[in-house]
Amino acid sequence: MTENPREQRGLVIAATCNLIKKGDAWIVPSQSGNGKYTVVPDSISPHCSCPDHETTGGKCKHIFAVQFVIQRQLFDDGTVQETRTLTVTETIKPPTYRQNWPAYNAAQVNEKAKFLTLLHDLCEGIPESDHRVSGRPRFPLRDAIFAACFKVYSTLSGRRFMTDLRDAKAKGLVRRAPSYNMIFKVFESQATFPCLQSLVVAAAEPLKAVETSFACDSSGFSGRRFDRWFDHKHGSHKIQRSWVKCHVMTGVKTNCVTAVEIHDQHAGDSPQLKPLLATTAENFRILEVSADLAYSSNANLYAIARAGGMPLIPFKSNATPGTTRLWNHLYHYFHLHRPGFLARYHLRSNVESTFSMVKAKFGDGCRSKLEIAMKNEVLAKLVCHNICCLVQAMYELQIDEPEFWPAPIEQQPTAAG
Repeated sequence: MTENPREQRGLVIAATCNLIKKGDAWIVPSQSGNGKYTVVPDSISPHCSCPDHETTGGKCKHIFAVQFVIQRQLFDDGTVQETRTLTVTETIKPPTYRQNWPAYNAAQVNEKAKFLTLLHDLCEGIPESDHRVSGRPRFPLRDAIFAACFKVYSTLSGRRFMTDLRDAKAKGLVRRAPSYNMIFKVFESQATFPCLQSLVVAAAEPLKAVETSFACDSSGFSGRRFDRWFDHKHGSHKIQRSWVKCHVMTGVKTNCVTAVEIHDQHAGDSPQLKPLLATTAENFRILEVSADLAYSSNANLYAIARAGGMPLIPFKSNATPGTTRLWNHLYHYFHLHRPGFLARYHLRSNVESTFSMVKAKFGDGCRSKLEIAMKNEVLAKLVCHNICCLVQAMYELQIDEPEFWPAPIEQQPTAAG
């Protein structure tokens, strides 16, 4: 950042005020709101009608503001091209991408077979601990988690899913096939949550050579339970479907979910960026992180920068230059280089595509009624989604068959019914 106070104030004017070009001159509004000044940005002898320039004869903040708004590009032949930053009424058209249909079709045709194999390999990393349902013999946890995720993938009810589970047992994908009641118990277990959360991360890790840009957002998943309360203000009973809020960090190329946090429906978005970023940074190299206005805070900007990434978060309409160097740098970059910002920021839409993919394929709601069961069911959806992204990447990007657990993993908590 510049140490010249006039240049610094010129940056603020260029970022926050509407400068109008009339012929060779520019009309620059006064920061005090009293009138306007005319600036002629001549390359040799720039001129401004403000008292500061007339008194000192040097560059005032208005001249600096115009120079910041006009971006000059000098070519080898001596020509100069001038471009102005986009105004609020101008738009930039995002690029479009062609679909590799042969690879896409091959991935879709073979997805289920590949999915079952990868899910089996993924669950093999779960330690040899048994899942006890009260009053019944112990049950292998990895088989219980496999059955729970496979049920979510099938989108069938627990009872109708039993045929698919028996076929999986005949193929050697599970040692014992649990009953549908035991699958329900798996979802209702508190200890299942960290196990499924770790599987989401592990399923995305094979794509670390592909993903370097990430996007963050949240979405709700409704349940089958309805919450009732009495509204004292209006004197009537109210009813609302219960739901949980899922916060994810996703890769913008393959749409894999690299980190997930699930909380109640009133959890804020901004505080979740740090844990999502920390989990992603354990396995991925971070070059960019894009997020919407809900994540605009100084703490989040510094967290992304410390992780080695470029924060691509727009500033709110009432935002002003702050006291920190990073905030000021990104604030002026957002306002003065809007085309460059938008050219990368449009990748944020991939996190919305991720939620759309999950909900379209595995349902936008949960069959469960208990809150912990709803959270576990959403995690199982994300495990299935990441495996499907892996299958797609194997065909489209020619990545090798992943090896999830090249070395023994740390002991996972035992699920208890």
